Amino acid sequence: MLRIGLLGAGRIGNVHAQAISDHPESILAMVSDALTESAEKLAATYGAEARSSSEIIGDPGIDAVLIATPTDTHSDLIEAATLAGKAVLCEKPVDLSLDRALACQNAVAASGQPVMIGFNRRFDPGFGSLKTAVDVGEIGAPELLSITSFDPAPPPIEYVKVSGGLFRDMTIHDFDLANFIMGELPVSVSAVGTSTVDPAIAEAGDVDTAVVTMTYADGKIAVIKNSRRAVYGYDQRVEILGSGGLLQAQNVLENTVVKSTAAGVISAKPTYFFLERYMPAYRAEWDAFVAAIKTGSEVPVTLADGVAALAMAEAATRSVRSGAPVQLDEILKPVAK
Repeated sequence: MLRIGLLGAGRIGNVHAQAISDHPESILAMVSDALTESAEKLAATYGAEARSSSEIIGDPGIDAVLIATPTDTHSDLIEAATLAGKAVLCEKPVDLSLDRALACQNAVAASGQPVMIGFNRRFDPGFGSLKTAVDVGEIGAPELLSITSFDPAPPPIEYVKVSGGLFRDMTIHDFDLANFIMGELPVSVSAVGTSTVDPAIAEAGDVDTAVVTMTYADGKIAVIKNSRRAVYGYDQRVEILGSGGLLQAQNVLENTVVKSTAAGVISAKPTYFFLERYMPAYRAEWDAFVAAIKTGSEVPVTLADGVAALAMAEAATRSVRSGAPVQLDEILKPVAK
């Protein structure tokens, strides 16, 4: 039984606490949060102890930690935990700074401890089935990937101000999903973005509506469409065209009832937000992490995967500002020195 320390008792921390506690081979032993009351409340729910992050990391009885704290703490906590001999699952992104993320990657490599980054969409059943179908050649050679990711409503403006921007906070999931499906990184990233949903987002220096186009060495193309507002629900779709056909992973709906009459055909809306849409993926993600730790195999989403997605977010940010495509190696090579 793995004894787990959870760092962060906010909304996503609560999601992970449930996944940890539901798993037959892990137990939530300790919880920390900058707000002591939040840690105590979550700990009491699952029969865990409320402790500080440093106490959890330093406790020899803790086998692994899950980091669900604000992004600007991720790299420091990853390094501290791996130095203490803990396995780590950390929420995305690795950091707001690509330089800091790469330094973290180097430090973790020296420690030898496994670090998995929480890109839960890789574990969504629909997206996973689409990936498998691509890999076994069901549609021939992939040619054009399209990812649609629309939130039902924008987050609070105070969150936007510290999020690192749309590309680091939201699109980063789609960057990783593209890498997962395509099995390689693009060579070029081009992005356009505007603020049409909330003027306060523009005032904060961010965008709320964006399209990113990525090109690959062999000519493949991937397109990501993002918006902070879709009044009908949480719109999450993937489509990939290949030389021999088309694959689509559609939305998860509130129910499966379809009414067909002379007036038309009506179905339910997509589920409203990520908690409903992706809870099965969070459970599958945790199961994969536990399996990797138990067997000593490589975690399925590595720290290098997290750094790659962050580099693509940086490229998209630069492209919006310059109005020109950005070569991904221009982002990675200076950082790697």
